[in-house]
Amino acid sequence: MTRKILWAAFVLLVATLAVGAYAWYQQQTGQGDEPVGGPLELPSTQGDFSLDQLEADQLAVIFFGYTQCPDVCPMNMAVMRQVMQSLDESQRRRIVPVMISVDPERDSLERLAEYVGNFGESFIGATGSLEQLEDIADRYGVVWRRVETPDSAMGYTVDHTASLFLVDRDGEIQRRVLYSPTSGALQAAVEEALASG
Repeated sequence: MTRKILWAAFVLLVATLAVGAYAWYQQQTGQGDEPVGGPLELPSTQGDFSLDQLEADQLAVIFFGYTQCPDVCPMNMAVMRQVMQSLDESQRRRIVPVMISVDPERDSLERLAEYVGNFGESFIGATGSLEQLEDIADRYGVVWRRVETPDSAMGYTVDHTASLFLVDRDGEIQRRVLYSPTSGALQAAVEEALASG
């Protein structure tokens, strides 16, 4: 009996190590479901925006949403504002908050400028054609879909990924921060990225 238990424990240990090694291999080789990032060029509230406009020590905090979002978007924007306010002036200069609208039908650059302006002067709103947005969303692992709401004055809402991405000028995703209604996770990610860069 003891021998069978030891043998089962050994098999379980080997299987666990194999799964862990495979996950590590995927992470190291870039395989799996992780977003790849890449170039980002869109019309924005501050002229044409491109990641390669960032200085070498700057990072963009990118969020995908839309201005008529009732909950997640204003919360993410408020979290970004809290983090920006907590940074000293030299750190703030290194962070560029960018909201990319996945609702180009309603979110004109003028509407985006009004919306992001509520959160701070340094906030940038950007959008593009559906083709541009689909390409960027695919590379960043973002999903969104239009949901018709015929009984609502809005007509439709947009379900979307709520993660925030810390991205460098080369489009490399430095950190992906899952949605949280509090600033702790983003604060930690920003501070860690600034310290390492």
